[in-house]
Amino acid sequence: MSTRRRTLLKVIVLGDSGVGKTSLMNHLCGPLTKLYRYVHKRFSQQYKATIGADFVTKELQIDDRLVTLQIWDTAGQERFQSLGVSFYRGADCCVLVYDVNVMRSFDTLDTWHEEFLKQANPPDTRTFPFILLGNKIDIDGGNSRVVSEKKANDWCVSKGNIPYFETSAKEDYNVDAAFLSIAKTALATDREQDIYFQNIPEAVAESEQRGGCAC
Repeated sequence: MSTRRRTLLKVIVLGDSGVGKTSLMNHLCGPLTKLYRYVHKRFSQQYKATIGADFVTKELQIDDRLVTLQIWDTAGQERFQSLGVSFYRGADCCVLVYDVNVMRSFDTLDTWHEEFLKQANPPDTRTFPFILLGNKIDIDGGNSRVVSEKKANDWCVSKGNIPYFETSAKEDYNVDAAFLSIAKTALATDREQDIYFQNIPEAVAESEQRGGCAC
């Protein structure tokens, strides 16, 4: 029996429908190899809006720790928010995503921030780790942008100096750096647990991965 010690961190991704949450997660998924999916560069121009919730897992080596991020995408459409309680609780970090080209997606960040704190009910709402991603900066060469970087940074300061990254899943810009920061931020909570893998199969069929994909 092989036993591995790793840090498992639950990350919730929130934001309006269409801001690119699913595309950011797709960036992390790749072809299946043995038990885990390894990351490769891909972006799908066509995908269906997320229904309910889905997750991917991504492994990172940070210093002497093997970190597994379990990244949950709960749909941005309001009618799905009632599904959130069971997904939010136990989260180690919350990632808020907006589209820099859509002002409404920025204006609703306060609502998403409050909704998470309400549903997750963390022990200390003032220190719980959040990260903000301003996505789709590639659109129209930046000419369609309506939310300035300064405006986003000011919002982050107002929420206790939340880290901020501008990203493009399509152009593979800053996504890996953002998720590395997410992992380091979540690690600050120091909520480590052991995961035991017994009799790991050499390969897992694609059909067996429908509950989420591991990267």
